[in-house]
Amino acid sequence: MSNRDVFIKEFRTETIGSVGTESSQEEQFQNQVLRPILKLQNELFIASFSNYIAKNKGDFANYTTEKKNTFIENSIQKDTKYRNTLKGIVVGLFTIEEYRTYANNTSNLNKRMMSMLQERLKSQLQLF
Repeated sequence: MSNRDVFIKEFRTETIGSVGTESSQEEQFQNQVLRPILKLQNELFIASFSNYIAKNKGDFANYTTEKKNTFIENSIQKDTKYRNTLKGIVVGLFTIEEYRTYANNTSNLNKRMMSMLQERLKSQLQLF
């Protein structure tokens, strides 16, 4: 394991959520890798989304909660450029081994990652 991989694993928090023998590989990856990274990068996601709002929807603060949630969903699902930026914020904290796992199942892991990120942003609406 490289110095970078050791640093990254020590830097992140432990597994978030339960991982058992019956857990799928995707679920294990989600709880051991994705959740800790999303938690670690939360402030950056908040800053990134605040900037996104400022550039795209200055009146976001006046939206209803339902409309804010829809805007978050659409921003992450439909704005490919922004979605790729968010993925980069996460993938940049993978170890080499984790990246190999991710590369072998990119589509499903991206869905999990973006879904968790949407829920994270929605649960923090008061910050926007």
